Amino acid sequence: MYFFLLNLALLDLGTITTTVPKAMANSLWDTTAISYLECAAQVFFFLFFILAEFSLLTIMAYDRYVAICKPLHYRTVMASRTCVNMAAAAWGSGFLYTMLHTANTFSLPLCQGYALEQFFCEIPQILKLSCSDAYLREVGLIVASVCLVSGCFVFLVLSYVQIFRAVLRIPSEQGRHKAFSTCLPHLAVVFLFISTAFFAYLKPPSMSSSSLNLLLAVLYSVMPPAVNPLIYSMRNKELKDVVWKVMTGGLSEGINCPSS
Repeated sequence: MYFFLLNLALLDLGTITTTVPKAMANSLWDTTAISYLECAAQVFFFLFFILAEFSLLTIMAYDRYVAICKPLHYRTVMASRTCVNMAAAAWGSGFLYTMLHTANTFSLPLCQGYALEQFFCEIPQILKLSCSDAYLREVGLIVASVCLVSGCFVFLVLSYVQIFRAVLRIPSEQGRHKAFSTCLPHLAVVFLFISTAFFAYLKPPSMSSSSLNLLLAVLYSVMPPAVNPLIYSMRNKELKDVVWKVMTGGLSEGINCPSS
């Protein structure tokens, strides 16, 4: 689990650094400009980190399924080499899809201006600027990606159905609590990631506005990577004690950190 969390942290860091620094620099310098190459790089890296993260979240659901539903086989099924191969597959699949999307998108002629209604470059906004019928190739790739994501989503749902059925059969209340504390952070991250992205891209056209699009873009591109470390670290007892002391004003007397 901690090996996959390390990969998730790296992907979250990559997602944040792809969009936020440029947006902050533009805000500080009071400009909205971005070069063509910077825009292409931003699209590539943002899409790469997003797709790889969703693949990794799917793998983590399988990891939780094996750990809870087949605990005696866990070390055999989820061996170190298997975990490395699965993580490499997540990164590799994200890279492959991103190469196809980026190459298709930036091969299109832009004849509807060069102004994006977004604080970072993303494929749907760039496609709006194209007047070529070739954009149908990219739409086809997007449809294929949606089918792939839907398949991963179905796998996630089925995995957690099996997990919760197994957890509810645990006779010990302490055992159920431990299992839920392991699964619920991952489920919260998946829900936040999927719900914001799906609503951003599948909302009705009548709800489209520049301010709403900006808000949704922040929710699915910035919020999940920023909140993921907090959600997972809340399983740490020492951290929860520190947060509770901060909330209750207990830090005024100092905090004694346990020695390692």
